[in-house]
Amino acid sequence: MLFDCLQMPEWCLRFGIVLSANQQPFSREEAALYTEHLRTLGLAHGIDRIGVAPATVMQRARETLHSRKSVGLHDTMQFTYRNPDRSTNPDAAVPNAKAMIVGACSYSTDTPDEPTQLSARVARYAWADYYEKLRDGLGVVTETLKSDGWNAQVFVDHNALVDREAAYLAGLGWYGKNANLLISGAGSFFVLGSVVTDAPLVVNERLVDDGCGACKRCLDSCPTNAIVEPGVIDAAKCLAWLVQKPGVFNRGYRVALADRVYGCDSCQDVCPPTVRLGITTKPTNVRAWVPILHMLNMEDAQLMESVGQWYIADRNPMWVRRNLLIVLGNIGSAEDEGVRNAIAKFCTHPEPMLRAHAIWSAARLGLHQFIPQSDEDPVVVEELKNLPELRVG
Repeated sequence: MLFDCLQMPEWCLRFGIVLSANQQPFSREEAALYTEHLRTLGLAHGIDRIGVAPATVMQRARETLHSRKSVGLHDTMQFTYRNPDRSTNPDAAVPNAKAMIVGACSYSTDTPDEPTQLSARVARYAWADYYEKLRDGLGVVTETLKSDGWNAQVFVDHNALVDREAAYLAGLGWYGKNANLLISGAGSFFVLGSVVTDAPLVVNERLVDDGCGACKRCLDSCPTNAIVEPGVIDAAKCLAWLVQKPGVFNRGYRVALADRVYGCDSCQDVCPPTVRLGITTKPTNVRAWVPILHMLNMEDAQLMESVGQWYIADRNPMWVRRNLLIVLGNIGSAEDEGVRNAIAKFCTHPEPMLRAHAIWSAARLGLHQFIPQSDEDPVVVEELKNLPELRVG
């Protein structure tokens, strides 16, 4: 019955026989046919890689999250660390879950030319909304499952599941020493997501062997030494987290931020499998850089609209401005009138957090005329006590 429905799904749905067919157990052959049908469907709708993992508790990931959380390696990061027991249990997302259909969409795009205006760098995964393509493709798979009488739910860019572990269990790749999932024959420039379902699909039974060997380029290239050992990240040092973390940006890592306003690709840009094997496309409608001075002059609503798909804590534009001000101190020129005007404006800004970071940048650029002699706010006072040296070059 199932095979016939796969051949003529519209006929099956029209006459309402799929639900009754699904009340009977799948044979191994039927399950394999249905699994392949769903995989082919996802690939046809823009997903680059698909695998199927068992929807059992991801015990290894659970133990890892608890262990790293216990020693503070997560810093204040939440996401899947918030509730490890939930984020490693697919059954908590979909009752009686049997399988996770894991999809991966590449965001490996040739780097566009750098603009001539003063600009800040954006991490590659945020050049466009790559999750939208993945969400759409997995959505088609989900609707097919539901139409066929199964319960299914999409989880893309969501804290309900540890997506890298799901992809690993689905046989899509291995964990690199930079803690990213390296997809076999393609590298790590992928966004990941899953469909959790109670359909009894054929799941992967063979994990991908480590492909890193003795290579440790990612460890050597990290600008803050955040990869404390192979596969282990100290979030308190990781720029990709620090640009998202609310509060005062750690002074010890501001210079290392360089021109980055959102994310960091350093450990992936040097990864041999990613560099050699990554799927590359010509850049279209991507935004690899953002104009610093223009964004600093935006009103709140305009600024947040311009960074729509970025994760911004509490959707507070202050954190975007904070990052932009640090970048301004790292790459701006004191001879640039626009830079001087921005520094002057934010050194007297009513928000102490922004005053503090503008003061840091003013000192870096030698614009001490804009630095106040004193301030009543403790955040700014602390900044005045720890002014950086003048930037050289």
